Amino acid sequence: MSILVKGYPRAFHIALDGNGINGLEGMAGVCLFLFDPASNNYAYKVKFYDGIAAGHAVSVNPSGKVGFLGNAGQHLLFYDALTLDEITRVSTLRFEATSTSLQGSTHLVWLSEGEFVTAIGENFYRFSLDRLESPERLGPHKVKLPHAMKLTRSGRYICYGSMDNPAHGAAGEARHVGVFDLQTGATRVIPLPATCWHVHAHEMDEIFYCVSFRVAPQDHVDYHEWAMSFLKEYVFEIDARDGRVLRHWSAGREIPAHINSDITMSAEEIIFCNGGSQSVVLVDRKSFAHFRLIDERPDLATQMAHPREVATQVFDVFVRGNFSTNSRHFLGALRVSRFSLLDSIYACQLDAAQSLLFTANRGLNHISIYDYPSTELRLRVPMPEIQEFLPWIGPNADPRLGFHHSVLLG
Repeated sequence: MSILVKGYPRAFHIALDGNGINGLEGMAGVCLFLFDPASNNYAYKVKFYDGIAAGHAVSVNPSGKVGFLGNAGQHLLFYDALTLDEITRVSTLRFEATSTSLQGSTHLVWLSEGEFVTAIGENFYRFSLDRLESPERLGPHKVKLPHAMKLTRSGRYICYGSMDNPAHGAAGEARHVGVFDLQTGATRVIPLPATCWHVHAHEMDEIFYCVSFRVAPQDHVDYHEWAMSFLKEYVFEIDARDGRVLRHWSAGREIPAHINSDITMSAEEIIFCNGGSQSVVLVDRKSFAHFRLIDERPDLATQMAHPREVATQVFDVFVRGNFSTNSRHFLGALRVSRFSLLDSIYACQLDAAQSLLFTANRGLNHISIYDYPSTELRLRVPMPEIQEFLPWIGPNADPRLGFHHSVLLG
């Protein structure tokens, strides 16, 4: 694979959205973190892209040469997976309008080296990298606001989550996921007890997994500036062929499994990180009951050592909602975060050998590598301040890069 460069056999690509609390409104960039397990040597490169906003997720084509920076800013942007240099971009508004500014092509699925499918507006489109201006419209997704998507093992089904849609007001809650059949063009919407943004496909069967992402609309109507909900969370196992829930895992609200991001999987466990609860949850696949945790909750001394980050977090929370009418959301968010004033892990990937678990902590701006399955910490790397790459940001501003979704190669 071409990404194996300069003696680094692991390449961790992480989407960046800058130093605010709301990644769906921030900047857009990529961090490439290279690692050698034999020596623990590492290197990294960071790049932010002008004229594009709300960087959210990354994806790399099968050869490892072309990266995609998914975003909520209505662009498709592709970059060189080795250098991070931009290759091309196109506005998705030329193909179809969106119902809200939060709606963008945040994720895609690769069908081949140069072909991919993503959602724009109300439909799925098939693109070729060499003719981005002429996509093929495949059919409607039929969910509130399509988000993460994965192909099943056969390549027949696209399985995808949905965000709550602020354009629909109080009726915008998306307690469903979708399955699109690439063979027939049929769409199936699967109702669930809770909204699920993120999904992961089974490695052998036509099955996928989704993890609940439960938020509450400010003043009962505003899903644009949502608040974290202190409610129980779920993991669902779903058969893509008939839309049937096979099993599910539920966690009492006291378990730190809130505001998940990346989902990855070993032969034994479903693994997902939680930016709200500062944790990684590992659910036993055989029992679909037992679980264990990696806890990255910062103690008080650590929080006090990051005053700029805490100040931004607190300020942005009050920007999102009116305390006098939404006090329950503020208190619920404190319980979700276990009274931490920083958010946490948004990137989490297990390597192909199932021996190393990579995470990126947004709140503390560091990358950690854990040995798997022991979950013992092998390496933690503090990352540079955002001012190093965007000097127009003042020296006293929040220094975080804004880690979000990731992909691990090698």
